[in-house]
Amino acid sequence: MTLLSLAGAAVPAGPATAADPTPGAPKKLFSIDDPRVDESSGLAKSRKYDGIWWTVNDSGDTARVFGVDATGKVRVQLKFKAPVKDVEAIGVDSEGTIYIADIGDNTRNRDMIEVYTIPEPAQLEDEENVKFHRYDFEYPDGAHDAETLLIEPQTNRLYFVTKVKSKPGAFYAAPESASREGTNKLTKLADAPSSPYGVTDGTFMPDGKTVVLRTYIDVATVTWGETPTLVARTGTPVAQGESVAVGPAGTDILVGSEGKNSPVYQMAPPGKKAVAKPPKASTPAATPKPAATGSSTEPKKNHSLRWIIVGAALLALIITFVTFPAGRRERLDRMAENARLTGQPPPNPHGRRRSNV
Repeated sequence: MTLLSLAGAAVPAGPATAADPTPGAPKKLFSIDDPRVDESSGLAKSRKYDGIWWTVNDSGDTARVFGVDATGKVRVQLKFKAPVKDVEAIGVDSEGTIYIADIGDNTRNRDMIEVYTIPEPAQLEDEENVKFHRYDFEYPDGAHDAETLLIEPQTNRLYFVTKVKSKPGAFYAAPESASREGTNKLTKLADAPSSPYGVTDGTFMPDGKTVVLRTYIDVATVTWGETPTLVARTGTPVAQGESVAVGPAGTDILVGSEGKNSPVYQMAPPGKKAVAKPPKASTPAATPKPAATGSSTEPKKNHSLRWIIVGAALLALIITFVTFPAGRRERLDRMAENARLTGQPPPNPHGRRRSNV
């Protein structure tokens, strides 16, 4: 379920108009030098037009949107008559609907925040009174300042990231199907990565699996899910960073800042650095196998010595068996002869005296 689209069927985008950026080497793509855009506070890649990004001014401006091309020229201005307070972000969904997020609240006293939707125009021509829709949202835990609107590509569901200095902000999810009747209750999803200055903008990458968040000084890549997880972050070449958008190639990003003649750089989103593989260990020497019988000098010596000992023991046993009985017979014979001469009974060969009975 998604927010109501005013744009109808989107026209498929053609091939990218700029080359992929060299990883790790941001390059300046253009500067927004139109005097009407003096505080660019967000960027969003057009779904309908190649080489066009939508931007809005920060608080203090009227309800209007600018279409900027890859040279920094404003190609179109779209005005709508809404009582905006503090517009801070802009996004485009998969159906070509532009979302203008009136979500700034520096003093944290707003009961509600608003998001306005207008369709991408049929032609890149200025319009003065574009039809719009308004959606009201309320945080579950009181007022928050925010400058980031995220639109999930596969579902068009909205998410907001609050801006808190020196500690983590948070991701808040809109209902799966937001209504223009009454106030839509937001749900806290998870904490956002901590930043000294807070999150100032963000975008889903086209695959819907990662989100890139902008701060004043850097950008961070976050894996998307029930618990968004920081992957990596890197610095950017522009100070007072206010915007981030998907770049021309679809795998790169654009980062911008506010102020007159504000520069926009093209760069790769930060990714986890490749970990160098440890050098391949040399093949260890094979474990020696037990030597075959007779192939080693030491076992052979032990074997011979064992048979010498066994042989000596057998020899001693044989000598004892042979000699001891003979000596015993001679002793018995002498005892028998003495018994005969003295008239005593002959000796018992088993060592027991005979009974006289």
